[in-house]
Amino acid sequence: METLVSCQSILETGETTTEKALQLFDALEAVNLDFMFGRWQGFGLHTSHPMDGLLEASNWYGKEFINSENVHPLLFLDNQGKIIKVAPIYRAMNLALKFPIIKNDFMKPLLKLTPSLLETEKSQARLRMMEYRGKVSATMIYDYLPINDSFRKVDDHTVLGIMDFKHSPQPFFCSQAML
Repeated sequence: METLVSCQSILETGETTTEKALQLFDALEAVNLDFMFGRWQGFGLHTSHPMDGLLEASNWYGKEFINSENVHPLLFLDNQGKIIKVAPIYRAMNLALKFPIIKNDFMKPLLKLTPSLLETEKSQARLRMMEYRGKVSATMIYDYLPINDSFRKVDDHTVLGIMDFKHSPQPFFCSQAML
C-alpha cells in the first residue's frame, strides 16, 4: 500500500529524483505482454534527465502495442490533434542528450513540426519478456536503436516505464496510462 501511495504522489507531481524513481520502479509488480496491448498515453517523469520535457515539447502522446511483433513506440499529436506514428531517430536521441537546449521555448515550434516529418505506419519496436533490475517484465525493444523500455504495473490502467539507452548513464522515466 505504501508503494502505491508513493507512486501516485510521484506521478501526480511528475517529478522526483532518479534514486526515488528507481526505488519505486523496483518495488512495482512486473507485467506480462497481454497487459501492454493497446494504446497508452504517456506522461514524463522528470528526474533531471537531459530528455526531461523534450517529448512533451514535441506533442508526444504515448505508445501503441498492437501485438508482440508490432509496436509503435512514439505516438505524437499533429497540428490538428490527430495521433501520428513516428520513427525514432538515433541522431535525434543523441542530440537531446548532448544539447538539452533543444527543448527550450524558442525551439518548441520546430520540435512540434519534427514528428510530422518522421511519420510512418511501419512498426518500430517489439515486445518481449525480459529481466531488468531483478524482475522479468514486458519490455519494448526498439528495432533500430540501442534502447529497451521496461514496464512495471502501478495499477490496472497505469505502468511506470524506464528507458535503458545504451549511451545514457542515467535512465529516463515516464508513466503510461491506458485510456
